[in-house]
Amino acid sequence: MREDRICCQLRIAASALRRYWKAGSSAVVASVLWAVPGGGGASEAVVPPPAIGLGKALTAEEIERYAITVFPDGRGLPQGRGTVEQGARLYQMQCAACHGARGIEGPASRLVGTDGFIGWSDPLRPLRVRKYPLQVFSVGAMWPHATTLFDYVRRGMPMHAPKSLTDEEVYAVTGYVLHLNGLVARQAVMDRETLPKVVMPGLARTVSAWPAER
Repeated sequence: MREDRICCQLRIAASALRRYWKAGSSAVVASVLWAVPGGGGASEAVVPPPAIGLGKALTAEEIERYAITVFPDGRGLPQGRGTVEQGARLYQMQCAACHGARGIEGPASRLVGTDGFIGWSDPLRPLRVRKYPLQVFSVGAMWPHATTLFDYVRRGMPMHAPKSLTDEEVYAVTGYVLHLNGLVARQAVMDRETLPKVVMPGLARTVSAWPAER
């Protein structure tokens, strides 16, 4: 019986060596010695988990640089502000080449308009949708939260230089796209207070997987 127990402990020790030999950690060696009778510990002891030694601890400043998620209720929005007027100029320089001067021409995803394949104000839309299916899901029709538009623009736009816009520029572009959809006025100013208050038409078509507690 004792021999069986020793063999089992040796198998555990060998397995630990195979899994963690690359780590080169003294804790691994200590674990193996602890498991083997006469190797520095009691034969009945349980092998403690070895220290893998991968990765490094991040500083608060490093975490803050990557913790940029903006939640639907506005949590995570940064300081700063941007106007629709500023956004109009930025849009023409940074966005129009992909989304069109009015946000409807493409070839990239449609930003302005209603959902569906047919729009009475856009008779040629079925032809564009057939070529670029993503145009069906316009910001004005399908996106449920204005804060998500800010988050997406800040993370991934413009496509050729993501994360190159300042927070103020992202506020401005977000405001202009909302204005193109008739959701904010030409004189609107977007910031962490005003942006979460914009009611998106897509919200009524959305079902949350995590409904708010009542």
